[in-house]
Amino acid sequence: MAKLYFRHGTMDSAKTLNLLAVAHNYRSQGKKVILLKPRLDNRFGADQIASRAGLSAQADILVDVDTVLDPAQFEGYHCVLVDEAQFLSPGLVEQLRVLTLRPGLPVICYGLRTDFRTRLFPGSRRLLELADSIEEVKVTCQFCNRKAMFNLRMQNGQGVADGAQIELGGNERYAPVCCVHYDERVGLAAVSEGLHVAKKHAAASNA
Repeated sequence: MAKLYFRHGTMDSAKTLNLLAVAHNYRSQGKKVILLKPRLDNRFGADQIASRAGLSAQADILVDVDTVLDPAQFEGYHCVLVDEAQFLSPGLVEQLRVLTLRPGLPVICYGLRTDFRTRLFPGSRRLLELADSIEEVKVTCQFCNRKAMFNLRMQNGQGVADGAQIELGGNERYAPVCCVHYDERVGLAAVSEGLHVAKKHAAASNA
């Protein structure tokens, strides 16, 4: 049986470069791959899958939260490669899982595990629940040589712990950091307290 893979890493861990290399390897062997990405990720153009190293490719399929995939359009292909998988809806992840059964293709998803508050994205959570293989794409902290674990969102050079979960940006907005430097710039306790306060406000407004 073909497998569902989740290859996760922080910002700047070369996930997209890895995806493009895998696509190249398949194609150099005369095999066909489908490249898929969420439509909302338009940082490099609506249908572009681009790495910070300068390599890019055109996505074959753009998906929205409510997209229904037709298994028939995947017939004759050898692999499905998914960029920015954290932005997928749980339902789309489940559809990708089905593609490993019918028509039986390996599906390799690349994306962030957690957001700037260290919380799982819904798509990433479902991938962790359903994937056959979970692999970490590693990179060092921007401020030291420890392994980066978290994505630090920055504003005017300072770490921030508030805002919408999804906010597109690159190196000017995010940095891969270890736990020590995340705590120094945002504070793990502050993030937890902020979430607690937000939940209290939401409960009060619904009362």
